[in-house]
Amino acid sequence: MNPMSSGKILVAQGGGPTAVINQSLVGVALEARRFQQIGHIYGALHGVRGIINEDFLDLTQETSHNLELVANTPSSALGSTRDKPDVPYCKEIFKVLRAHQIGHFFYIGGNDSSDTVRIVSEEAHKAGYPLRAIHIPKTIDNDLVGNDHTPGFPSAARFVAQAFAGANLDNAALPGVYVGVVMGRHAGFLTAASALGKKFPDDGPHLIYLPERTFVLDKFLADVKATYERYGRCVIAVSEGIHDASGQPIAALLAKDLEHDAHGNVQLSGNGALADLLCEEIKTKLQIKRVRGDTYGYLQRSFIGCVSDVDQREAREVGEKAVQFAMWGKQDGSVAIKRTGFYSVDYELMPLEAVAGKTRVMEDEFIDSAGTGVTDAFRMYLRPLLGSGMPDAFRLRNNRVPKVLA
Repeated sequence: MNPMSSGKILVAQGGGPTAVINQSLVGVALEARRFQQIGHIYGALHGVRGIINEDFLDLTQETSHNLELVANTPSSALGSTRDKPDVPYCKEIFKVLRAHQIGHFFYIGGNDSSDTVRIVSEEAHKAGYPLRAIHIPKTIDNDLVGNDHTPGFPSAARFVAQAFAGANLDNAALPGVYVGVVMGRHAGFLTAASALGKKFPDDGPHLIYLPERTFVLDKFLADVKATYERYGRCVIAVSEGIHDASGQPIAALLAKDLEHDAHGNVQLSGNGALADLLCEEIKTKLQIKRVRGDTYGYLQRSFIGCVSDVDQREAREVGEKAVQFAMWGKQDGSVAIKRTGFYSVDYELMPLEAVAGKTRVMEDEFIDSAGTGVTDAFRMYLRPLLGSGMPDAFRLRNNRVPKVLA
């Protein structure tokens, strides 16, 4: 039987969960129901690992109402995986797809996920099997090439902006130095989002350190000292991926023992090592007593109640467009968001090889000349993505009462 005529599609979620990845899943499921030739919609549990194990849910049997409830729930409803398939692994994926007569394969994820789709697509092509394979973008790091931005990033950026706005208020009430470390191994978009929490000129974050610029510890300490002397306090946003001139992560240089992930990379997320190490450097070298640090790790990925409505809408639409591209088009690819006008978007299908295995970093126009802040161009870029109803902070007016005894 021709898999295209079998009417079976398979959707899976990979990589780190986000606040809106289920919108893309539901976008696929509900849009697929609009096509008469689609008879079954399967979801793989825990991404590509679920495909290998043939752990599928029949989403055809889900009610539209429950799918909508799931769409508005953060994290990955199907479960995810950190597996990074190589060619032999992808051959096993293709073997399962073929056995189940899957005609359309949709994988929601980031860089590694797009590469998986590419390899599976190539295997199907070599075997003469008519599979339509589409990658649906997702990553809070915002590091997929060819996209203006990626679903998941705006909601995580909203969390970071609000968290730093709150940390700044705390720091203003009890002055000292505050260090917040944010996710982002190679791309600093999420850390840079901390700047959108500023309202007044002296608000923090006063210093922002991104992986797009070389981190020099002595300069960092000098920046902190100067800021502390100017404001009597200092709020700092730091990307977990900051590195020295050789590319070595600062966390690895300052720490004696750090975990490594499955790909051999230093484990940057999920621990507070970098924040603690930088705080210790500030205390020891600058003799500042009140120094505090936090790590913005998994909290920002699936935080309930801090979701951008723009992000929700676009995450749904990339799922819908993926199905439309698959049903009406004649090529595999990766759905990409393109900005049009001051703020509106359109969707394109990019060749998989143009996205797979590549990493986007922050453009120079978004980083200020000092390398410790962002430009107005970045603020204009990010502001519409954060969505409506961003909270605001206000101050008492400085109407001082004259001293009597002084």
